Order: sequence, then structure tokens, then C-alpha cells
Amino acid sequence: MKRRFKLALALAAPAMALAPSVADACGGLVGENGSIQLVRTTTLAAYADGVERYVTAFQFTGKGESVGSIVPLPDVPTSVERAGDWTLQRLALEVAPPARSGGDEASAGAVESADVEIVLETKIDALDITVLKGGGDEVGQWALENGFLLSPDAPEVLDFYAERSPVFMAAKFDAKRAKRLGQGEGDSTPIMATIPTDDPWVPVRILGLGLDEDKRVEADVFLLTDERPELLAGGPGLSVERSEAASDLLLDELRSDVGMGWVPNEMWLSYLQLDADAGDLDYDLAVSADPNREPSITDAGVGPASAVPVRAESAGMARWPFVAGAGAGMAALASLFVAQRRRSARPPSVTA
Repeated sequence: MKRRFKLALALAAPAMALAPSVADACGGLVGENGSIQLVRTTTLAAYADGVERYVTAFQFTGKGESVGSIVPLPDVPTSVERAGDWTLQRLALEVAPPARSGGDEASAGAVESADVEIVLETKIDALDITVLKGGGDEVGQWALENGFLLSPDAPEVLDFYAERSPVFMAAKFDAKRAKRLGQGEGDSTPIMATIPTDDPWVPVRILGLGLDEDKRVEADVFLLTDERPELLAGGPGLSVERSEAASDLLLDELRSDVGMGWVPNEMWLSYLQLDADAGDLDYDLAVSADPNREPSITDAGVGPASAVPVRAESAGMARWPFVAGAGAGMAALASLFVAQRRRSARPPSVTA
């Protein structure tokens, strides 16, 4: 019987508001003259019974009329809709807690190239979403015809993804519509694509699109699986920072957000950090949530010689409760020892 498994991942890059270049966007195609910057893209994908729910939030800043980003997808989505309001933020809070003290509508604005199939179009807030199916050259030509500017490395990167899955999601930001909707600079729009697919993978190479080779790229990757996953990267730069059973509180709060009722009662939480030069990002991250099956080298985007298993140094439950408990226990034992020494040092009492 085919094993059922679920996977969620969040790929979040730190924001660089008003920076001259976009070092951490999940897609580096910029419209017009680049005056609007895509400063942050966070992503969550849920994989259950052969269906991936891909959630991402686009955030733009700057001035101009339109800007866009393009994201590789593992297969053709059946729908694209507005996602929950705070699921991605809740995942981020799980690994970095703070210190204590409108609906969709169809769009017909995209220009269809002869060799590109327009699979789906929709409008979500100030975003025009277009799902494309085609080769790297064809998708690049469509992007140019629809007001995107391509970086010099875009053809190579688009071909890299099209060889495995010729499906891309283009998101174009309309500043005029954002103003009419009352959206301010830096506001983000979460969207969710529902994608039937055999296996998920985490796009990593796209983060370096359009960047100088020595530009540092940092990102967070969240995984939620039924069991501890097997991970395979196509190069260095990824490290597992957390690997533990997800808490009931986290799962309950994720489940309570819009469209997140699929979250089960038990899952495994993995938290990875990406820290690498853009020139080293020529790979993706392959994931297998089945411990009896190895991750796909093809999904990692490299040959066998370049594949690097990514494992936690000590996978299991979170270590800090045990450290805190051990410290408290040692303190209690020390207190008992001191008290016993004091009692032993007292002179014996004299009774009449």
C-alpha cells in the first residue's frame, strides 16, 4: 500500500527594504526599470495524498506601476487562491519567538505567447497571477512580452527548472490597484496554489537569480512531515537547526488559520537555514518524508557526485527542555547537599 505522507515547507528570506538589489526574493524577475523591489517572499507548501498546497506571500516596496516575480512549480495547479493571514508568521515565530516584556477574480490581462500554455489566471488583491506551462525560452519570451525584465542568468535558470517541470507561476504587482485597495508599501499578499504532484521539492537556485556571485543569500526552510524526513541538497549551505516533534500548540494554531484545516494532530518539524553565496546556489533541496525511500537526486537538480545529505547533528526531540530540566535537577540536588552538610555540621542537641 502506498505510504501516505504530508509535507509542509516554508522558504523565507529576510527582508531588505529599499535595497538597491533584491538579494533574497524567491524569483528575480523585475518589471519596468526595477524601481519597485520584491523585498520578501515566504513560502509554505503542504503535501498530503499526492496534493501539494503551495502557499507564498509576496511583498513589494518602491515606486512605479508594476513589478513581478516568477516561481517554479512541481506540476500544474488546479487552483490559486488567497491563503490564510498568519500561517507563515506563526511558523517563523516557532523558531524565533519575540522577547517577553477581497476575493479572487479571473484575469484576462496576460499576453499569451505561441509556445506557452496559459494554464490559469487570477487576480488576488494587487497581484495578477498567471500559471504558465512551457520551456525555459518560451517562458522567458512570455515574461518579456508581459513587462518583466530578465537578468542575464534568467535563461539558464529557467531551463534548469523547465527540464524537470515546465510549470511556472508568475506574480505581477499592480501598484495602481494596490492604491485603490488601500495596500501600503511593504504589505504582503499570501496566496495558495493546490498542486497534484508525485513529489515535492524546495526551489533553492531561484534565490540567486540576478545576483552577483559573491552576494550572500540567507533563507529559512520549514518542513512539516509525518515522520523525520530524509533530505538531499545539491551543494553546501543548508544546515538543520531544529528537528523535533511539532508541539500540539503549533499544530492547533496552524490548523485554525484559513484553509489550514488539513493539518493533522501529529507532525515532525524540521527547521533549516540557508547561508551561501549566490554563485554556489546551483541546486535545489530534495525531500523524502518516507524514511524507507531515498530523496530524488533529480529533484536536487545535480548529479550524484554533487549531492549532499542534510541531517541534524542530533535529530530527535528538542534539547532545551532536557537541558533546562537537567539544570533544575542539578540545582535541586546541590541545595539538598548543602542543607545536608549544614545539618551535619550542627552540634548535637542536648535534651534534659
